Amino acid sequence: MPTPSDNASIAEAISTRTCPPDTDRIPAWRDSLESTDSPGDPLDNPLSPNSATAPSVLSRSDDGTALLATDPLKVEQKMPSTDEDTAPARSNSPTETSCPRSQSPVTPPNSSLLNYEFSNVRLLPNHTSSFLRSGSKFVGTQQSDRQVYNVDVEIKHVDMAESYMCGYLRIQGLTEDHPTLTTFFEGEIIGTKHTFQTRNEEWGASEKTDMHHWSRFPAWRPLAKQAKRADFTYRNFAQREHIFMRWKEYFLVPDHRVRTISGASFEGFYYICFNQIEGTVSGVYFHAKSERFQQLELKHVEDHGCAPAVEFR
Repeated sequence: MPTPSDNASIAEAISTRTCPPDTDRIPAWRDSLESTDSPGDPLDNPLSPNSATAPSVLSRSDDGTALLATDPLKVEQKMPSTDEDTAPARSNSPTETSCPRSQSPVTPPNSSLLNYEFSNVRLLPNHTSSFLRSGSKFVGTQQSDRQVYNVDVEIKHVDMAESYMCGYLRIQGLTEDHPTLTTFFEGEIIGTKHTFQTRNEEWGASEKTDMHHWSRFPAWRPLAKQAKRADFTYRNFAQREHIFMRWKEYFLVPDHRVRTISGASFEGFYYICFNQIEGTVSGVYFHAKSERFQQLELKHVEDHGCAPAVEFR
């Protein structure tokens, strides 16, 4: 804070600043400083360091969110002395004094948000079709010899690199006690990681079962001879017109603790043939204790290619 003895040097420094104050206020400011040079009670001089009414200094709190009023004398006593404190004062030349408005703001020292470095890694969508992607919805029916049920599917995630997908399958009218049943399912995409032969023994499908169900898709028949080989790999599957998958239901939504339902079962899985050009799904349901060859037919719900995008940073 300035003292009365430094009035002349302060006025000279102010006049040489690169960003000067309003010229109309300088004479009045000098007159107010000259009026304080007369001797008197130090309490009457607001610029005196011994004044009890010395103006306080506004300083930021530790978290940088609030301004605190502090005593300039106490602030000076708390600051540690350094070599710069004993160095001779520098002159406020125009080249050394910059405009306050051109100075960059001070970053709060304890601000975790400003110090956080955002990752440059971006999780880009990994799908090859505007139909088979996160957020796509399909509607259709599942037909047996006795009845037809309305079915709609919502895909939640697709990762072609990992040959994986998942979503929700909702079927209506399956039982009287449960008019609508929603299950969470995961899909194995046939390609470099999964073959046409079911490897999971818990699903109850043998090699003969696989061949009987896959053969019901006309698009699979040209691959029948090659698919029987144990070392056959369905390469470039993502660029083909038809994508073959297995959809396995795991639990009910929202209560995943329910394992069995009277009159219905989700212990089986679907053999799926997906048409990437038309956006249609054909499936055949398999379970050892259920009716054979229940047909699933779905069509894509038009959304004009719009999909939500969310990035966590």
